[in-house]
Amino acid sequence: MSYKILLDSFETAYNTAPFSKIKDSHFLPAFKEAIDDAKTEIDAIINNSEAPTFENTIAALDFSGEQLDRISSIFFNLNSAETNDTIQKIAQEVSPLLSEFSNDITLNEDLFKRVKSVYNAKDALDLTVEQQTLLDKKYKSFSRNGANLPEDKKEVLREIDKKLSQLKLKFGENVLAETNKFEMLITDESDLSGLPEGTKEAAKQLAEAKKKEGWLFTLDYPSYIPFVTYADNRDLRKKMALAAGSKGFKNDDLDNQKIVLDIVTLRHQRANLLGYKTHAHFVLEERMAEIPENVTRFLNELLEKAKPAAQREFKNLSDFAKESDGLDQLQKWDGAYYSEKLKQKLFSLDDELLKPYFKLENVIDGAFTVANKLFDLNFEEIDTIDKYHEDVLTYRVTNADGDFIAIFYADFFPRPGKRNGAWMTVYKPQYIKNGENSRPHISIVCNFTKPTKSKPSLLTFNEVTTLFHEFGHALHGMLANTTYPGLSGTSVYWDFVELPSQVMENWCYEKEALELFATHYETGALIPMELVEKIKESATFHEGMQTLRQLSFGLLDMSWHSVDNPETISSVKAHETIAFSNTQLYPDVADNCMSTAFAHIFQGGYSSGYYSYKWAEVLDADAFEYFKEAGIFNKEVAYKFKDHVLSKGGTENPMTLYKRFRGQEPKPEALLKRAGLIKK
Repeated sequence: MSYKILLDSFETAYNTAPFSKIKDSHFLPAFKEAIDDAKTEIDAIINNSEAPTFENTIAALDFSGEQLDRISSIFFNLNSAETNDTIQKIAQEVSPLLSEFSNDITLNEDLFKRVKSVYNAKDALDLTVEQQTLLDKKYKSFSRNGANLPEDKKEVLREIDKKLSQLKLKFGENVLAETNKFEMLITDESDLSGLPEGTKEAAKQLAEAKKKEGWLFTLDYPSYIPFVTYADNRDLRKKMALAAGSKGFKNDDLDNQKIVLDIVTLRHQRANLLGYKTHAHFVLEERMAEIPENVTRFLNELLEKAKPAAQREFKNLSDFAKESDGLDQLQKWDGAYYSEKLKQKLFSLDDELLKPYFKLENVIDGAFTVANKLFDLNFEEIDTIDKYHEDVLTYRVTNADGDFIAIFYADFFPRPGKRNGAWMTVYKPQYIKNGENSRPHISIVCNFTKPTKSKPSLLTFNEVTTLFHEFGHALHGMLANTTYPGLSGTSVYWDFVELPSQVMENWCYEKEALELFATHYETGALIPMELVEKIKESATFHEGMQTLRQLSFGLLDMSWHSVDNPETISSVKAHETIAFSNTQLYPDVADNCMSTAFAHIFQGGYSSGYYSYKWAEVLDADAFEYFKEAGIFNKEVAYKFKDHVLSKGGTENPMTLYKRFRGQEPKPEALLKRAGLIKK
């Protein structure tokens, strides 16, 4: 019965997850029992002899299954950050059970009757804005997930959801396996020409760890990105780029092509079953964008502004590569390499010049200091919190009065059991119950360059902005102050969730903020102001091409999910080629395919939502303009942002919250100006 550790109240400091005592074998029985317990809670709501009210039905439903939610958050973050074969096998077994349980709730007629009864009486109830929002959200969670379907169609929906949960997991497992499978061992030192010393040292260390002679490179970002950016050997850059671009696209046992087609077909069938034209119509009904046409128009309007700039930039880059090395045609594996060289030429600036000023520990302190100056938060590293890996850092977060605000976990380095990328997750949400404000446990996970024998972890500027980005999500979770867990923190419309994260990136470009943490790791000298100016000057370098790239991903996502009949698509590659036709700069590579490794939309929650990065950029550029007008550490503006955006979660319509903070709707001009796509 040792699995009970996951079910009982955690006897730990701040009620945090007891990671070191949890064994993989605990999860399956704990999940099964937690599902049974949650079903008992649901039955109690259904069998309540009193008439349905907001409290005994809607609120009770939102607070039900608390332990199941905690086990799920622990397990699925481990499956992303510290997985193994056993965990992946359990995930395949558990996902259908969770999908079935979710359907058991939303397709339960008696439960829906109670929810509907409260919903129909809502005008007569004296509800707060937050309660009205929760009632609306709960009603829609039923109506949008089949509660109004006849019994036979409910069974079809259950089957679709079960298949989708397994396919999404399999997709992610294949991408991770492909990432881990590729290794490039270099034994001739001349093949390392152009690579920074730190990159070579890290590759040497990795080879030694695997008992190999030479320098080992992988598809993990801290290995892959420096290689394709700096390696002079074009053939080896090509080898790396082809390996990265062909994940899930090799017609072998890790191939994702059929999985992609199955996922989009099942999503479409599900949407049709529920009365929606496409999956995108279904998803966007609960987004700020509302309908696919608005997303497509938004992306194409930005494309119209960005494409001429991108084409100019690409021509300049091609001319530079021809002048430098006689290259007749710029290929995908040349882009980062020549962009870096051109940036160095134009701005005398490169990541190797900047990295000494961005020691990881200093950047973390910088993010904390920014949060303190804006929101009066204090971060204290503590060692009494249990961890799932020794690399994880743990912090106690308090406010200016010393009140406990949150527990914060940070996990920064790549490992074989960890997927690429960066994300924020919630181990425990914030909510108010029985008069007590129960505070959240928040985590960010990244994949940064590890320390070597001779150097600490020194971040590229891109890694600095990534850390601030994820920290912005974390602040959204940590500063949550709502009554109900279903509306707390990042439980907001998907195209609003990136605002707190993207707005935080802006501080990385400001002299006033950089002076707080950008000091040389050896000498302690402050970053020279000419470098700060160059960072700002180079911020819009190749912004047209970067924007085009982001728009291409958003358009690809919409092409998969707003198509009238995905069953007519027989080739993933052919479909993708058409979707990319209006945004393509580099020649196509026949052996590469984006979709088969596009985890955001086929494994994560971004299907019909990838546009939200650009959508949120419009919000964040407009929001930061407000900060700049008043001063980037202006307390009044910061507290407006905290009180009207960060703390409110999903309690009101996001545009209402934004206008309360800003005093007006966002203007896209701020983004276009910042990106240098229109004149300031």
